[in-house]
Amino acid sequence: MNSEIKGSIPPVITPFKNGEIDLDTYRRLIKFHVAEGSHGILVNGTSAEPSTLTTEERNTLVDVAIATAEKSVPIVAATGSQSLFETKVLTDHAVSAGADALLIVTPYYIRPPQRGIIDYYLEVTIDVDIPWMIYHIPGRAAVSITIDTIKELKDRSPNFVGMKHAVNDLGFVSECLAEFPNFKVFVGLEELSFPELAIGAVGLMNAVGNLRPKILADMCQAVWDNDLEKGKKLHHQLFELNQSVFYDTNPIPIKYMMKRMGLLPNNEHRLPMSPATPELEKRLEEVLVRAKLI
Repeated sequence: MNSEIKGSIPPVITPFKNGEIDLDTYRRLIKFHVAEGSHGILVNGTSAEPSTLTTEERNTLVDVAIATAEKSVPIVAATGSQSLFETKVLTDHAVSAGADALLIVTPYYIRPPQRGIIDYYLEVTIDVDIPWMIYHIPGRAAVSITIDTIKELKDRSPNFVGMKHAVNDLGFVSECLAEFPNFKVFVGLEELSFPELAIGAVGLMNAVGNLRPKILADMCQAVWDNDLEKGKKLHHQLFELNQSVFYDTNPIPIKYMMKRMGLLPNNEHRLPMSPATPELEKRLEEVLVRAKLI
């Protein structure tokens, strides 16, 4: 299914109800994305607040997403953590459960050297027979990857196919695509969606996809059709909504806006995350009105 892993693959949020995962709402969200034309589902991405979930809960979300999607779209499981052991447990479960690809974040907080990152990824994926990608998000992980690291991983791991790039660095994307023409780059920063697609990214893994799945799928299709005017128009249409995602820590704004749009019964989080403040709610209300979403 490697060739099919492209397009808009939103990182679906985790709904909570009285402290527990609301699996009924989660199933509805998966069906919503499929109906809206998303090209895949990303489970346990940053927008899912995975660091607030237990390993068992993360594995359950993978199982539920796979069962609910019924093979209608690829399921990409985010299986990284700061612990090699935990990442192995999450990765092995996702593979055995039938995920179509893996997204593995660079080990965060400990700031390892590049040689450690390389050995870590090779160890995690030694028995993995499905495509896997790096989740490159230095703003949260406090570590970057280099072009040399990507080259060595490509040389040594046949199933390493790409990365989610969540940093404002178009130059690095250009460098990767020039060096590795078939490398799959997914955009992880909303404001760079159209620019990165235009230079060769294969798709989007954007939090804003939780609100407007179809428009992101349409943007991908516009670029594939070489209709850059349409892509640019959609980019400008989404611009304020894209910015609003970062009015507070993701997914605080997303969950509030989803509640207001009727996609979520409530905008509950687990500590240390916290719901939107009244001031933020007012600001987001104005964005939703201007975007004609409420």
